[in-house]
Amino acid sequence: MNTPRIAVIGAGVAGLACARGLRVHGIPVTVYEREASETARWQGGMLDLHAPTGQAALRAIGLYDEFRAVARPEAQEMRMLDPLTAAILNLEEADDEYYAPEIDRGQLRELLLDSLAPCTVQWGRPVTEVTTVDGMARVVFGDGTTEAFDLVVGADGAWSRVRPAVSDVRPVYTGESMIETHLDDVDTRHPASAELIGLGSMMAAVDGAMICTQRNSGGHVVVYAIFEDIPLDWPAIAGIDMADTEAVRAHLVNRFAGWHDGLLDLIRRSDGGFINRPIHTLPAHSRTHVPGATLLGDAAHLLPPHGIGANLALLDGAELAAAIAAHDDLDQAVRAFEAVMLPRSTAAAHADVEIAALMEQGSDVDINAVRKLFNDRMLNPVV
Repeated sequence: MNTPRIAVIGAGVAGLACARGLRVHGIPVTVYEREASETARWQGGMLDLHAPTGQAALRAIGLYDEFRAVARPEAQEMRMLDPLTAAILNLEEADDEYYAPEIDRGQLRELLLDSLAPCTVQWGRPVTEVTTVDGMARVVFGDGTTEAFDLVVGADGAWSRVRPAVSDVRPVYTGESMIETHLDDVDTRHPASAELIGLGSMMAAVDGAMICTQRNSGGHVVVYAIFEDIPLDWPAIAGIDMADTEAVRAHLVNRFAGWHDGLLDLIRRSDGGFINRPIHTLPAHSRTHVPGATLLGDAAHLLPPHGIGANLALLDGAELAAAIAAHDDLDQAVRAFEAVMLPRSTAAAHADVEIAALMEQGSDVDINAVRKLFNDRMLNPVV
């Protein structure tokens, strides 16, 4: 195969895993990212990487040891609390047998970025449109310039600008929204909250409302207030401007009236503003192969945040790179990748429905059983 011109759109974990895999195989690639720099924004909470999927992908692209050096096994702990008393209803401690350590999304992204050749990522290059003609892809950038490629890999997330080139499906709102805030230096500034939260994740839920936390590195804790069956435009309905931190805080405290003070303090004493994160998914759909373009991660199979997406994204990126390296014909390589990725992502979507049902069991849920179900379904899809 002649050296192809390959563009990856999006410098998230899926796109960077693909770029790293291509570099391992000596195949040049350019990643185009709309953000102005690596540090333009905070990258989000922690991820638990599973041995058969996310960890396997990191092994394949030669970054497993680097991952182990920064991963936090103790953060596998998951505790479920009674909303009214804050008593621990269920405690899942770190499990050496099912090793799925946590890593901050930002740390994982930094690890991937550091593994690439200089200038692989072009920052501040938003894409507005991708079209394909006769197996070639044409990319239109935000500044009006265009470039042609043998393959464009859409790794640009839920609202992908590459997806319309291969599919007309769009994300749909699930009816669930997460309102995010955070605590800084929790062990020194919020010791009571630190004790409540524990070493990893914590959640308390009743009647479609939940408060949950994720302990990141450096004492940073992400706090989520989550509501099911809530309108997409709930802030407008409630007459709230999300930029008005104290108005949002008062609204949330009122919504959780009667909950234990320790749980309410996670909202009352948070150190940041509030970000509304409505949850969208991609509906199940059939997709035909389009020469010149393909999709990875959330651009291909957007799922709710149940611990599946990042593992799937890493595996997508590593496997596409391996397929390109293994085939003399670029289009055949992409077809081979999609033949595995598409049924796997469908199986993952079905598994997510089962996971959601398990999570509704509240204190009776077995987190390791949830992880095992996901991996079993995803790695052994029924075609």
